[in-house]
Amino acid sequence: MSHQFHKHYTLEEARALLPQIRKWLVEIHQLRRRLKPLDQRIEQLLAGGADIGGDSVQTQAKLLAELQRVVREFYTREIQIKDIDRGLIDFPSILDDREVFLCWELEDEDIEFWHELDSGFAGRERL
Repeated sequence: MSHQFHKHYTLEEARALLPQIRKWLVEIHQLRRRLKPLDQRIEQLLAGGADIGGDSVQTQAKLLAELQRVVREFYTREIQIKDIDRGLIDFPSILDDREVFLCWELEDEDIEFWHELDSGFAGRERL
């Protein structure tokens, strides 16, 4: 049987990653918060035809590189970020011989739901 994902997580493996995933999500949220005013400032400078360079652009480049590094932590593990604001995460898993996602949200204490690959959050069911 061919699978969409190379890596599949057992419930225990996914649970073991939650503390680290919480840290990464907090880091992503902080980086996005720090990038927002820079984006606006650079847009204003561009709109005004001002010469952009210096601190704003350098800071933005550093923050974007940092953001990319954290997002890569998910990507290399094939963990799906479905909604960054909510911290909605899907772990590829095998349930009853078929590929599904274990579903978790930042506010959840534990992983308690799963859903089909194509059904998304709305189709989630209790484990």
